[in-house]
Amino acid sequence: MSRVMLMFCALLLLTGWRSEYEPTHIKRALPSADVLIDAGHGGIDGGTHWNNVLEKDINLAISRKLYLLLRSKGLKVVLNRTGDYALSDDNRWHITRSRHRRDLSQRRGLSEEIGGSMFVSIHVNWSSKGNRRGPLVIHQNDGRSTLLAGFIQNSLNQQQGKSRLPQMADKFYLLNRVQAPSVIVETAFLNDPDDRAMLTSIPGQNRIAAAIANGIMSYLSFSP
Repeated sequence: MSRVMLMFCALLLLTGWRSEYEPTHIKRALPSADVLIDAGHGGIDGGTHWNNVLEKDINLAISRKLYLLLRSKGLKVVLNRTGDYALSDDNRWHITRSRHRRDLSQRRGLSEEIGGSMFVSIHVNWSSKGNRRGPLVIHQNDGRSTLLAGFIQNSLNQQQGKSRLPQMADKFYLLNRVQAPSVIVETAFLNDPDDRAMLTSIPGQNRIAAAIANGIMSYLSFSP
């Protein structure tokens, strides 16, 4: 910025000038959302993988489809990652050497600034046992989160022919710190051949996104 511009800005501050278009509070300049979609991992953090198939890419593909579906239903939706990059790169305020902690705190911070009505984090599961299949929704120890998880789990169970129950979070940083009703959706198991075929195909990703969207809409129609 030029010296003249700096002096002009200083003069405006000293005189207390405020544009009629200037937001009186910073949050008014930020988007609000009915749903904040968290596309898990990204950039240097690929998540779990099978050969050259990376979780981060599947998460983003499903999240994009979910975003479009919810928007088509009239909801205000924010997707926190629209490309292959790490959210930790945007975090310059959390003083820690851990890139992982910066990534998680950036996701939490975005949720707090936007003030979304719900936080839905999209992930892919993995099991070393090799015989695990299907969806799993993990939720906060909170009534609204439990209800949201139940609707999404039921919808994914119907889509994938399963009968699994959602699981309460134990040591999940995001779920323990985000204020809005929050869930982590483990869409399916990448290690299972049938689940992997679904996760890596466009029709399969469409079906998963539609099931999650249906669960969210059921929760919204049920909630007062």
